[in-house]
Amino acid sequence: MTLEPRQRAALAAPPRSFPRGYWFDLLYGTVLLFLCLLVCLVGAGIYAKATFLIFLIVMLVLGTVCLSFFVVAPRKVKLPPGIDGNGTEQGNASFTGFKHSTLQANLFADYSVDYTTGRLMSFSTVFAVMFNGCTGIMAGSNMSGDLKRPSYSIPRGTITAVIFTYIVYNLLAFLLSCTCDRLLLQRDYSFLRDINIWPPFVIIGVYCSTLSAAMSNLIGASRILYALAKDDLFGKVLGPAKRTSHDGNPWMAVIFSWILVQLVLFSGKLNTIAAVVTIFFLLVYATVDLACLALEWASAPNFRPTFRYFTWHTCVLGIAGCFVMVFLISPIYASASVAFMVVLLVALHYLSPSSSWGYISQALIFHQVRKYLLMLDIRKEHVKFWRPQVLLMVRNPRTSLQLISFINDLKKSGLYVLGHVELDDLDSLPSDPLPHQSDSWLQLVDRLNIKAFVNLTLSDSVRHGTQQLLFISGLGGMRPNTIALGFYDDTASEDRLSQHPAFSSGEEVAWQNFPPPWTSGTQKCLSPREYVAIIADALKMQRNVLLARSFEELKPPQELGWRAQPLIDVWPINLLRPDSAHYVNTCSLFLLQMACVLAMARAWRRARLRLFLCMESGARPRGQEDKLRQLLKDLRIQADIHTVLWDSAVALHWHRQQEMSSDTDAFGFPGNVAQVTDEYLSAVNQLILQQSSAPTVRFLYLPRPPADTSLYGRYLQQLEVLTRGLGPTLLVHGVSAVTSTEL
Repeated sequence: MTLEPRQRAALAAPPRSFPRGYWFDLLYGTVLLFLCLLVCLVGAGIYAKATFLIFLIVMLVLGTVCLSFFVVAPRKVKLPPGIDGNGTEQGNASFTGFKHSTLQANLFADYSVDYTTGRLMSFSTVFAVMFNGCTGIMAGSNMSGDLKRPSYSIPRGTITAVIFTYIVYNLLAFLLSCTCDRLLLQRDYSFLRDINIWPPFVIIGVYCSTLSAAMSNLIGASRILYALAKDDLFGKVLGPAKRTSHDGNPWMAVIFSWILVQLVLFSGKLNTIAAVVTIFFLLVYATVDLACLALEWASAPNFRPTFRYFTWHTCVLGIAGCFVMVFLISPIYASASVAFMVVLLVALHYLSPSSSWGYISQALIFHQVRKYLLMLDIRKEHVKFWRPQVLLMVRNPRTSLQLISFINDLKKSGLYVLGHVELDDLDSLPSDPLPHQSDSWLQLVDRLNIKAFVNLTLSDSVRHGTQQLLFISGLGGMRPNTIALGFYDDTASEDRLSQHPAFSSGEEVAWQNFPPPWTSGTQKCLSPREYVAIIADALKMQRNVLLARSFEELKPPQELGWRAQPLIDVWPINLLRPDSAHYVNTCSLFLLQMACVLAMARAWRRARLRLFLCMESGARPRGQEDKLRQLLKDLRIQADIHTVLWDSAVALHWHRQQEMSSDTDAFGFPGNVAQVTDEYLSAVNQLILQQSSAPTVRFLYLPRPPADTSLYGRYLQQLEVLTRGLGPTLLVHGVSAVTSTEL
């Protein structure tokens, strides 16, 4: 099918004994196409037998054509009429036989008007017509599903076809240039019949070559259409094309392809649509080159092409050549074709289901991510470009959906990892249980539409598992610098998973790996002392700590309505140390930075940041407020400053201090440090509630745990009293310098 110059086959006129005209040409094409349809409907077996027979006939005709150049005497050839039906200015042209003068006259370009379409020809239009005679080299790839050994047959068959076609085309071009004058080549596309030793040979070869090309493209296109439908790449749009016969022949795809080709026949002449057809073929070849180039650049170990001369340079050269020729042929058609391909890619992205055959994009992403992670040098980190990279420890996703979404807003394009500790001993298990659970976690991430990684670990205790995750989470310069924990209390948990709109009840099977919510009265897998120890461990590892309480009550800004403005309340002093409260230290600035980062998130951009400045009536509130306002200005943070007098709460603290005789505080630190009481903490709790009964979220200063581990229980109790009834509250302790005035 690729052995005869197919542009001759497509452009050659039918025998002059047949009636001529647009409708007659359409009738001839329709009959031949219907014959091809019958062959393709029977199946690939009869197609292979038919093409082999056609191959023998075409080879015989090709031999007579080449022989005719040597044995046929010079003669005059009558030219056919032009597109207007009138004869040409010169009614005859010459077959001169081998002459040096004829070769010299044909060496250089001298484009004229195409007598079948009336359009002026050029290099690009001639290329577009000629290129259609080379497209058969993809026939083997199109029928890969019908080949016994496609990996063996396709490369050898394709390369052989390319070489043979190249030799035949160049040989014919040379013979024609030596024997036929320019007028004959330009004004008669069927002249080979007039100079053949037996003219019917050429007629037979033309129709055999045309039938071969038509059947090749028809059966190849139907196989591609069937493959697209079978894999559901475009959803249900191509569903009917899945139908096959009892022997597996995709007859419905064949009929669809036949209908499309029949519509193309209405164009009348191949030269009319040659540019569009060639552009699409060139884009297909460019895409194949691009796929090979992507595999080569991805350095996939399983990509081992057997073609020894394959390099990425040939891929780039092929892509560049295809795109250059596409736009040389027709910039308008090329732009429209590229736009059409983009539309197909978008439809493919949104309509195609998940597949198991692998995505080249994943290999490329892996290759690029690895390269850039190596370039991300932690020694070059600077506070100007700091961003939160959070490890959120999740006990049970069923009760933590609001917190998971909140931390996703808080990460500010940083690393976000969902961590979970599975309590078990690998020695007592037949296999690792974590891979079986990870799929449910990844589906959770997809359904919540958050940008997070999942990291599960197996350990004998929650504390040891958290230590493992803090040590190993992340890679290179992308490691969590902040750990977020839910608050430790005895509040019964509620299953939010079944109530969330992203999780339908019919898909509950996907979440069976998540345990039921914890209920009051049942034993916890984590003790209060171990919980505080996790906080202390994180601070020892120089990680910032976030404790989230009552986030099951959080109402996201999008649920508040467009009229309601979210409020973010910030209390940047250590309320458990009222005698040493400072606004400008590392922890306070980190607290302020995290609140500002939240306000910068898309969902929270309408939020108002309120900063509460706790003062005693004897102090100079104006001076401290001015200093704080200047600090906010330097940090480019927009916030409202509210001065709060807390004399009554502090009085309770100092009254208690007068009764104490020891100068060692409840946290185990030496020196004259305050020990706070529950009465004082309750007063501070009420003071916070009085300022605003229901902000969207509160940020409070989280003090460092005591050095004496025996006081861990008391420390946790104080945090519980301080945050009781405050609604969604985030306790924050920062160890990183995160603010800069240099940007």
